[in-house]
Amino acid sequence: MISLKQLRYFDLLAATGHFGRAADRAGVSQPALSMQVRELERALDGRLVEREPGGARLTPLGEEVARRTASILSEVRDLESLADIRGGLLSGPIRLGIIPSVAPFLLPPLLKLIESEHPDLELTIRETVTEALVEELASGRLDVVIASLPLERDDLEEAEAFEDRFLLAASEGTPHAARTPALADLIEADELLLLEDGHCFRDQALSVCHAIDPARLRSFGATSFSTLLQLVAAGHGVTLLPEMAVAAGIVADPRLRLNRFARPEPSRTIGVAWRRRSPRADDYRALAERVAEAAGGASVGGAT
Repeated sequence: MISLKQLRYFDLLAATGHFGRAADRAGVSQPALSMQVRELERALDGRLVEREPGGARLTPLGEEVARRTASILSEVRDLESLADIRGGLLSGPIRLGIIPSVAPFLLPPLLKLIESEHPDLELTIRETVTEALVEELASGRLDVVIASLPLERDDLEEAEAFEDRFLLAASEGTPHAARTPALADLIEADELLLLEDGHCFRDQALSVCHAIDPARLRSFGATSFSTLLQLVAAGHGVTLLPEMAVAAGIVADPRLRLNRFARPEPSRTIGVAWRRRSPRADDYRALAERVAEAAGGASVGGAT
């Protein structure tokens, strides 16, 4: 007999590729998780996982079972959500995912707003890149995500929250710092500094600087805007910043100059996405409104 516990543990193992990390996320011991996976293998009469020194690799059968398990658990989670709806709008547990280029700037005002207006909401937050968020959302491991839209998935529903314009950060005394408005076509590949591969903001920045061949970029990718700004301030190049980061006070170095681009200013749309079949759609639309409220009213100082 297959149990939901077995499926949930196996789903975590498939997501992490490691028995120890899966056990930590499940809040159980590694032997306990391993036992449930073995029981699932017995029930299905086949090996699902190849146990290796560095982790665990799914067999072809395991990959198929993982796909079906994700679908089953997604339906179960949506069924469980029916009980949360009775508690009122934005109450009960919600597992929220958010992209790194938004999280540090949006979460502080958003959490303050939620604590004030929705004290019964129990948020669990995961920060990672868009591709991982979408996969975890579709599989049911997350309930809703805050990301740059559109995600272009037929199985997801989206609600826009606000527009986030881009600015150019350059070192004082350089031609880019003196040029207003900023002109993307004048940025050279060997001076453009970007976040590492996997961050959607990297792709968005490249779409602004469309004349640049990504293959000609320097082999450097930062994991944070703070690192990029330190390099720019030291005269190692230029970078693009989201306006929300500037409004949050990330730029405090007098060596830096921020310039707006010529109109129409490049921007990204930040919003909320959830599974189309989720019964908590009203909650997530309300969350999009709170995101817009948390992001609203911020002004950018020092940009011209």
